[in-house]
Amino acid sequence: MEQVTDQTLAAARKVIAVHINYPSRAAQRGRTPEQPSYFLKPTSSLALGGSTVERPAGCELLGYEGEIALIIGKPARRVAVKDAWSHVEWVTASNDLGVYDLRWADKGSNLRSKGGDGFTPVGPGLIAADAVDPAGLRIRTWHNGELVQDDTTGDLLFPFARLVADLSQLLTLEAGDIILTGTPAGASVAKPGDVVEVEVSAGESTTGRLVTLVAEGTTPFGDFGAQPRTDDLQREEAYGSRAAAGLSAAEHVPSAEAPATEAPATEAPAAAAVVPVLTPELKAKLESVCTATLSSQLRKRGLNNVSIDGLSSTRPERRIVGLARTLRYVPNREDLFKTHGGGFNAQKKAIDSVNEGEILVMEARGEKGTGTIGDILALRAQVRGAAAIITDGGVRDFSAVAAMDMPTYYANPHPAVLGRRHIPWDTDITIACGGTTVQPGDIIVADADGILVIPPALAAELADDSIAQEREEAFITEMVQQGHSVDGLYPLNAEWRARYVNWEAGKANE
Repeated sequence: MEQVTDQTLAAARKVIAVHINYPSRAAQRGRTPEQPSYFLKPTSSLALGGSTVERPAGCELLGYEGEIALIIGKPARRVAVKDAWSHVEWVTASNDLGVYDLRWADKGSNLRSKGGDGFTPVGPGLIAADAVDPAGLRIRTWHNGELVQDDTTGDLLFPFARLVADLSQLLTLEAGDIILTGTPAGASVAKPGDVVEVEVSAGESTTGRLVTLVAEGTTPFGDFGAQPRTDDLQREEAYGSRAAAGLSAAEHVPSAEAPATEAPATEAPAAAAVVPVLTPELKAKLESVCTATLSSQLRKRGLNNVSIDGLSSTRPERRIVGLARTLRYVPNREDLFKTHGGGFNAQKKAIDSVNEGEILVMEARGEKGTGTIGDILALRAQVRGAAAIITDGGVRDFSAVAAMDMPTYYANPHPAVLGRRHIPWDTDITIACGGTTVQPGDIIVADADGILVIPPALAAELADDSIAQEREEAFITEMVQQGHSVDGLYPLNAEWRARYVNWEAGKANE
């Protein structure tokens, strides 16, 4: 296979990049453009694979974006869409790097934010364009070995031939020019010491992995030009969401410094914003009591609609306690599935961000006619340490899911993919599951009797009172076993309560 060389980079007179082209990225950004828009990157930003890129001194947000790069083979000027692909000679991988700290400075031109030396690594291998279907390519990105972007070109907003034809209307694309064709969802921030890898493939053909090492720059900016600056909006957009950026939940307010080329996305409140109340001590207490006991204590407090009903468990013998993360599906509508269903969609983001001990709760509207989770994504959740998955919809690949150590609560098995009835829409918001409301950060307790949603503010007193209730019930059980009538014993009247106090004191002295 041909390789990208220094001569390949030297032949490029222009590097043209597309702003938004993947439906998954459009959904993340909160807008779908009607027509493609572009920006230029200097040829001095080009670099070979295996190179080191500096995060400039004083900058915080070096964003990476795995992209498919097209290399023009013969000049294109005012070509038709049907002829445009014949002007592309090679397909390769690229990483469209940029610092969000300088987006404010150029009002959308991206010159300083994306034009730095080494900010456009390409390669390592070249795939002949005439040997592949431009709608059959796959783009993947790894960050420190973890797959973070995985999408295909099957449903691009603007197919590659259209980009070439569109650009050729006003300027001549010359042999060697490079077009960066947009990035899917999953792009994020790299820090010094990180390794980012990008690969493009078409069937058995592959570019190999384009490796970029990140180092910390040591030369400060001079005081005669724009200085790096950032805010929470830029952090949110660089990382892809407020949750990924470690920011508290807040209403999205567009920044006056946001460039017009990338409209801010509106993100849902994030589970990361919830102050954890599930300490190891509280978790142990909740694990020690039954949901039946917790339910009666919740009822005493006027909370009757806090159970997720109608589901079965792959591990009914297990008792689980964890903080809720949430995912919502909406009914399938073909045009919306095209923009929200593919790539690194809300379902995959939820699975890929669930943390150790958390429970992913899915709102599927009780729709049993399709799957909402299958073996691969369930395995990913288990590997990340999820305590359980709860869905009021169907489960695919049921035998494999049921064999996992991680419990899954489900309505029924079903072989169909989610696109038959569902669109994965958003994460970490208030949802409805199995007839009750679940919020990110609610405490979920489940056992063979059922699934309860516990408001975090009540959890500590609820646990203590449930433990006390079960101690009383242990005494009552012992008395019934001795032959006593339940009259006055269950519940305890004054006489039996006095005897219980003595029994409890005796147990304490044993």
